[in-house]
Amino acid sequence: MDSKRDYNVEMKDTNVRKYAYGFDFDVMHTYMIKSFEPFFNKGSLLELGSFKGDFTRRLLPYFDDVTCVEASDAAIAEARKNLGDKVKFVNSLFEKVILPKRYANIVLTHVLEHLDDPVLVLKRINDEWLAEKGRLFLACPNANAPSRQIAVKMGLISHNTAVTPAEAEHGHRCTYTLDTLERDAVAAGLKVVHRSGIFFKALANFQWDRLLQTDIVSKEYLEGCYKLGQQYPDLCSSIFLMCERGDAK
Repeated sequence: MDSKRDYNVEMKDTNVRKYAYGFDFDVMHTYMIKSFEPFFNKGSLLELGSFKGDFTRRLLPYFDDVTCVEASDAAIAEARKNLGDKVKFVNSLFEKVILPKRYANIVLTHVLEHLDDPVLVLKRINDEWLAEKGRLFLACPNANAPSRQIAVKMGLISHNTAVTPAEAEHGHRCTYTLDTLERDAVAAGLKVVHRSGIFFKALANFQWDRLLQTDIVSKEYLEGCYKLGQQYPDLCSSIFLMCERGDAK
């Protein structure tokens, strides 16, 4: 584990911001799977950054061989409690981990923005870990989400791509837009096959958590936000690239 960063501390909630919200688990995880599923390959999966295994659990029905690499040993301990021996866990940094093979699918969701050298890790994915016809599912929080733009207009955030102090405490190093996410993927040698957004979002996560405890929002409304997000990817909660292996650089 990198002595300059404590990944067990970064995953803890702070007084002003949770590491993960109910909105992430109950809404975004559902629609991430819905966005990824049409592109899944059969076979093996490598999840880079599994946290406590909540998203991993949703991935299990689709793959017969699941490996997760996670920097926080505390998160892995929680994930093992939840998932048992259904998953191979590796406690390591992406920059240093040695993996035994290539994978048909690699998932990297809400992780790239935490990395000190994202292009380096994306290059390892392309050059070392993606199988010949493998696919990378890359999703990040979107700097241009309306909820974030509203926060800028309110004076809560200085600009769309800013990293707030609370985000920095949770290990964020940057905030991506569609163009900068694709820039880094291409710089690593990956071939971008599909680009989209996941879930139109005009409210902050904590506001969604309160709203989801009421009967104001229906399943049909959530589905409408998902569909609208496909029409306006730059106004989504998360941005999504599906990439395949490019020539090693």
